[in-house]
Amino acid sequence: MAKQSRAWQRMLSGRRLDLLDPTPMDIEIEDIAHGLSFVARWNGQTFGDFPYSVAEHSVLVESLFSAANPKAPAKWQLAALLHDAPEYVIGDMISPVKAAVGPGYAELDDRLTAAIHIRFGLPASIPAAVKKQIKRADKLSAWLEATQIAGFSVEESDKFFGPLRTDLPLPSALKPRPPMEVKADFIARFEELSQ
Repeated sequence: MAKQSRAWQRMLSGRRLDLLDPTPMDIEIEDIAHGLSFVARWNGQTFGDFPYSVAEHSVLVESLFSAANPKAPAKWQLAALLHDAPEYVIGDMISPVKAAVGPGYAELDDRLTAAIHIRFGLPASIPAAVKKQIKRADKLSAWLEATQIAGFSVEESDKFFGPLRTDLPLPSALKPRPPMEVKADFIARFEELSQ
C-alpha cells in the first residue's frame, strides 16, 4: 500500500489548510494577506527593489474594478480584492505555465476560491457578469504592470491584454513596495469592504 502524501499546508495562524479539500473554517485573512504579499507576480521579473506582489496586484484590481463599477456592492468589490486569493498557497503562475499544467491547476484554484468565498460571506461562485468585470480590471492591471514594471512594450501589452482603457483614473506609476507594507494595505481594504 502506497503511503499517502501530505496534502495540507500549515499556516502562520496555526490553521492546517487541506489543499485538496479546503474548508472555509481553515482560512484566515491574515494568512491570505501574508502569503500574497510574498508571492511575486511576473515570476519576479519586475523592476524595483521589491518584487511586485500578488497582494499589491489585488489591491490595484479592486480599485480599478470599483472605479469602473462605482455602484457595485461591497461584496463584489471584495470578490475583486480576493480574485487571486488562492495564490497565497498555490503561488502565481504565468498563463503559459498554467496552460502547460493543464486542468488540474484550475480545479485546485476553483476549490480554494469556493472555500475562500464562503469563508468571507461571498457565494462559492460569483455571477458571470461580475466575474467578467473583475477580469476586465485584472487585464487592465496586467497591462499597467507589463508596461510600467515588467519590461513589455505598449504593442506587446495591447496584444496580450487588450488596449489600455483611458476612461478610468489610472495610477501614474507602479512601484513595488515592501511586503509588510502591502500586507497592511490589503488587510485595511479587506476590513473596509467587510463592514
